[in-house]
Amino acid sequence: MSNPLASLELWGGLFGGLALFLFGMDIMTKALKVSAGDYMKDLLARFTRNRFVGAGMGAIITSIIQSSSVTTVLLVGFISAGLMSMSQSVPVIIGANIGTTITAQILAFKVTKLALLLIAVGFFLSFVSKKNKWRQYSLMTMGLGLVFYGMSVMSNGMKPLRSYEPFINFMVTLESPIVAVLIGTAFTAVIQSSSATTGILIVMDGQGLLGLETAIALTFGSNIGTCITAGLAAIGKPREAVRTAAVHTLFNVLGVIIWIGLIPQLADLARWLSPVHEELSGVARLAAESPRQIANIHTFFNLANAVIFIGFTTQIARIVEWVIPDKPILVDEELLPKFLDESLLTTPSIALDNVSREISRMAAYTRSIVDEAMPMAIKGTISDVKKLAEKDKIIDSLHHHIIEYLSMISSSDLSKPQSRRLIDLIQVANGLERIGDRIATDLVVSIKRINEKVTVSEQTARVLMQFHSEVVKALDRAITAVANGDKKLVKKVRSMKSDVTKMNKEITRYEIQRLTADAPNRIATYAREVEIVDIFDNIFRIVRRIARFQTSQKDEPVDKKVPSISEES
Repeated sequence: MSNPLASLELWGGLFGGLALFLFGMDIMTKALKVSAGDYMKDLLARFTRNRFVGAGMGAIITSIIQSSSVTTVLLVGFISAGLMSMSQSVPVIIGANIGTTITAQILAFKVTKLALLLIAVGFFLSFVSKKNKWRQYSLMTMGLGLVFYGMSVMSNGMKPLRSYEPFINFMVTLESPIVAVLIGTAFTAVIQSSSATTGILIVMDGQGLLGLETAIALTFGSNIGTCITAGLAAIGKPREAVRTAAVHTLFNVLGVIIWIGLIPQLADLARWLSPVHEELSGVARLAAESPRQIANIHTFFNLANAVIFIGFTTQIARIVEWVIPDKPILVDEELLPKFLDESLLTTPSIALDNVSREISRMAAYTRSIVDEAMPMAIKGTISDVKKLAEKDKIIDSLHHHIIEYLSMISSSDLSKPQSRRLIDLIQVANGLERIGDRIATDLVVSIKRINEKVTVSEQTARVLMQFHSEVVKALDRAITAVANGDKKLVKKVRSMKSDVTKMNKEITRYEIQRLTADAPNRIATYAREVEIVDIFDNIFRIVRRIARFQTSQKDEPVDKKVPSISEES
């Protein structure tokens, strides 16, 4: 191996093959997320009430989209929206570990000969496909071909390692299971793919470079390493994301602790479970038998852990919630978005869901200032006016972040329903922001009332509060209608126009009659009271427009449990 060209060929084959493998996984995962994200989201929302069904759904979804991180992101969103408890998410995380073993099972088959054909077919179809759906399917095919081709390149590149003394000496150190686990953990944390680690182990064992026991220990490490990746990604994220990553880590670390002393027995079990090729010998036999042995024990390890821990999901959730408690929300944090994670931009369907959750927060603040505005306008102090105006700063800040995030989503390859939904979300966010501005801007009315020493009578206050109550009712219905795509509620909001118009006219007649009342400062009082009615009449008009902007549910599967604007408002 002293020949520089030979060394270059060796390391070029290893790292070049790994690069092709990871690139293929990335292409395949992104295409799967785009094409299957909506369906996976709906399935996960509907079938997680039972812990066993939840584990099954976690396994199925992760095996399809080949990304436990996407499954985790879905869970974080559901927990944040109050649609799923922490304990309900634990079985899904357990199932996601099982789903990741499907990659190893596929790689264990001798499919590398199909690699170039899959790449060619996938590239050609993606080049000629006009429909986005077929283009994503083509990219999946090409990505799978690159994964297989990367394994083939790594396999050829590793052949000289059999006689490479430094590598042989390094392999001796891996005879210690703990060292092997640590190496597997570190390597997976660096390349950020447990599937790639498993693929490399299959190739190395097939070349006679590893013993099965060492490969199993390295596989254990890859399970922990993928948790480190998720844990790093959760830093700075909402508490739900940190807890979900902690559950994943706790589950995998405990699983390794249970089995690390039983690696020889697991190796014997792997040989017993897997096909034997007695007609072959030496490296040829290793190449035929070892891939299936590693894949089978990888699957067994995660299945066995699922069986062990499935009965303790509630306890695991309580431990994590105790270790990672909720923290108080600081004033400055209210100005910052909670759900707009840029790492989700490659999965538009989930990114749009999280925009909906952020709009939920914005709607809660909007609802709050609308609710407080009328009492403050009638008899609030200047201090009350300023406090209410400060709340509009939160609405403005969230609106800015939401529009900026939606702008980033719009640069993705969106389906037509997703594009329509994006436009609707922009309109809803704009409407909520206009309501906040209307109140904050026109609070000068209250200041004028104070400066002019205007006093609103108790009778007039009751009339104004009735009108205000009707506007708040319309806003609540509009938010719920947009949240659930409820067309009946939309009709109710729009049908309220006649009642609100009637009330407006009655208040106008009432105010004209009050002009002749024997009360001090009557003209100024009349002007201020009419202005208040005008503000809330304008807010009602905006509310009616918001109600129109339902997400484009007619073109997508409707999931009543996943809100565009959640009920926390």
